Amino acid sequence: MLQLCLLQNVFLIWSKPVLKENSLQPDDVNYARAYLKMFYNLTEVRPGRAKRHTPELERKTKEMQSFFGLEVTGQLNPQTIKVMKMPRCGVPDVENYHFYPGKPKWRNHTITYRIAKYTPDLSPEEAERSFHMAFKIWSDAAPLKFVKIDKGEADILIDFGSRTHGDFFPFDGPRGVLAHAFEPGEDIGGDTHFDEDEIWTMGNTKPGYNLFTVAAHEFGHALGLSHSRDPTALMYPTYKYYNSGVYTLPRDDVLGIQALYGEKNARRPEVVTVPTKCEPTLSFDAVAGFGNEIAFFKNRYMWLRGTWMMYWNLIREGFINKLLKNFHSSIDAAYDIPGTGITYLFTGPKYWILEQATMKSHARSIYDFGFPTIVKQIDAAVYIKETGKTFFFTGDVYYRYDERLNKMDPGYPRSIQNDWPGIGSKVDAAFELSGYIHFFSGPKAYKYDYQQKYVLYVVKANAWLGC
Repeated sequence: MLQLCLLQNVFLIWSKPVLKENSLQPDDVNYARAYLKMFYNLTEVRPGRAKRHTPELERKTKEMQSFFGLEVTGQLNPQTIKVMKMPRCGVPDVENYHFYPGKPKWRNHTITYRIAKYTPDLSPEEAERSFHMAFKIWSDAAPLKFVKIDKGEADILIDFGSRTHGDFFPFDGPRGVLAHAFEPGEDIGGDTHFDEDEIWTMGNTKPGYNLFTVAAHEFGHALGLSHSRDPTALMYPTYKYYNSGVYTLPRDDVLGIQALYGEKNARRPEVVTVPTKCEPTLSFDAVAGFGNEIAFFKNRYMWLRGTWMMYWNLIREGFINKLLKNFHSSIDAAYDIPGTGITYLFTGPKYWILEQATMKSHARSIYDFGFPTIVKQIDAAVYIKETGKTFFFTGDVYYRYDERLNKMDPGYPRSIQNDWPGIGSKVDAAFELSGYIHFFSGPKAYKYDYQQKYVLYVVKANAWLGC
């Protein structure tokens, strides 16, 4: 694996957790470097003892601060160090820096697991109950079945170990990294390891960590999920106790697992109706460019209309999961960057990247863009080539994102009604074509001159489908 050489010798030294109000402890800078190497691919070249800060350290500190919703300064401070010292999962937070690179998932939805070693902190029955409940929260949300086997080769091998335990990713002793898991694949893929130097519990006993809580998170990785930036998500990297008796999977995690494996089959077959494209009240959930076509989304259905004159009246249509290679979710918003073949799809707090209409990424968090956590979904998005900016509309406000700098512009959100006169206060979908933005709100579509800030004309939304 590509990352073995980078992480093989990295371990965290967990110093005293008490921080002075306005100063760092003597070992905090070294501690931060070790943390950023492990979780954010810090690759400083001999920074030297005298250099407390380097450009690379500052850049990676900003990346970590952004991930955890801290003030992004690039400077190490007590609050940043405090978050770094929270007990957490050992899987890196940077998506392209995984233990097991790629975008895998299990092909077979019946997944076997075997417990290679039990912890002495709990009885075997208690450990098995914790693992069963941890698997169950995922099988309750997606069409997955988990089968425990007692011998032979299993998809997911569960083990407890201390320090160096045979996988080139040593644990760090009490606190710090609690466990780690590998994404689906051959050999070590799917295997899940727990640090035996921790105290494992069934409840919320202190000191100690709840085995169900940690196992549920790690099994998310073993199924193919990355870390989430949503603090309420199970796949958030730091530890938070959850009661197995009442816990249900948050929406962020449900969307992620269903994007990989589909939705859980209901007892009664789901009746999916095809929208009537010329219905006078038809509205769209999202609109975006797909190469030489424009995609119009409604519920789980979509239409593709050619943009070239000779194909202008050619319309393809079908269910989203058929035209987008088994993409299982409905879509709230979408936008494309012309000339790149890249389209972004948004559902709730998640987004996906498509390249040439083929899935390129795992489900990612919208907070990657810099949205505050009060934003739970995007209603519409549109990229303007001339400025390199993307406008995101949510509720009655909008944000502006700089695609070249990969960060949100300051001074936002702002009012839609004040800054985009004539289109109302709510946008369902938007896309840019030939220097104009086309906004969709309910059954109406507005051709908008975004330089002069006025509406040129209004038509029915489904006029774009030849109605």
